Amino acid sequence: MISIRRLQKRFEVSNGVVAAIKSLDLEIAEGELFVIVGASGSGKTTLLRCIAGLESPNGGEIRIAGQVVSSDDPPVWVPPQQRKLGMVFQSYAVWPHLTVSQNIALPLAEGSQRVPRGEVAQRVKEALRLVQLEEQADRSATLLSGGQQQRVALARAVAVNSSLLLMDEPLSNLDARLREEVRGKIRELAKQLGSTVLYVTHDQVEAMAIADKIAVMQAGELMQVGAPYEIYHKPNCADVAEFFGSVNWFDGEILEAGIAASPLGRFRIEGTHKSGEKILLGFRPECLQFASGTAKGKPNGGDANAFEARIRSSTFLGDQFVFTADTGDRQIIGKNRALPRRSDGGVTLKVAPGDIMVFPARMAPSVENL
Repeated sequence: MISIRRLQKRFEVSNGVVAAIKSLDLEIAEGELFVIVGASGSGKTTLLRCIAGLESPNGGEIRIAGQVVSSDDPPVWVPPQQRKLGMVFQSYAVWPHLTVSQNIALPLAEGSQRVPRGEVAQRVKEALRLVQLEEQADRSATLLSGGQQQRVALARAVAVNSSLLLMDEPLSNLDARLREEVRGKIRELAKQLGSTVLYVTHDQVEAMAIADKIAVMQAGELMQVGAPYEIYHKPNCADVAEFFGSVNWFDGEILEAGIAASPLGRFRIEGTHKSGEKILLGFRPECLQFASGTAKGKPNGGDANAFEARIRSSTFLGDQFVFTADTGDRQIIGKNRALPRRSDGGVTLKVAPGDIMVFPARMAPSVENL
């Protein structure tokens, strides 16, 4: 549906030139709900605006449904109003002097994707049904809640029957409860309509909740593209792992095939590594489990990958405890549905080999630069 080759976009600033997108390649399949995630300044919104035609790239090619809409060789430029896509912005962008129905009808009657006047009322009615706003059809759009106004913007985008929807941080102005409600509606609508959706957000949880596939951007480049499960459990670098949640990190060294040394002791790990290689070991808090008995600190004795710790503090969050534990001069974070009842706080913790992430030492996380 969307094919991007060698895309580049630069901006001139007071002290030089900033490369917002650096020779980026990307493929988005038809019917896919594709989420681009990254921190501020990563280039994700610039990428979306280039696809929409709101920014002119400095190089590369963009194809939408097989049609070249932007290219530097040979030069091609299709204006945004001719790209036949719907767009939902961060701001609700409702017209305050119009009713809900009129907000949805206006681009159908007057816009570049206008339809025969006899079809407008039916299109509006169907769009209102899809976002469950039939009863608010004749109300002023500004009298609706934030979540309802964003659903009006969503209905306006789908009413033109666009096969491609672009969404730029559409839920960032909503509170937590409404974000969960509206993101569910977005995914439901996309699948019901069979639309291809390109969705930009800085929220990792939001990305994993709605995406078929996620692209992680940093400093104008794609760090990793994959399904949510793959991105979370099999990140290709420490930066991606850190961006998608807390990680306990430790420097280590490969002792032999499948065995690594760390400040917590020796661990079984997966993958192929060279003896003597300096590495970075990491595991997520939820991967820590409580073990019975005493850790031996040896991968072939006692509980595998087990070590001694002392719980320092814990917080009950209803469905789980989040705790911090001291392991010598180190402190780690864990999550579990229950905590052992020992007065001195002493525990034996373990982590499965498959839950340990291993990266070269030079790839230590720098999430603040994402």
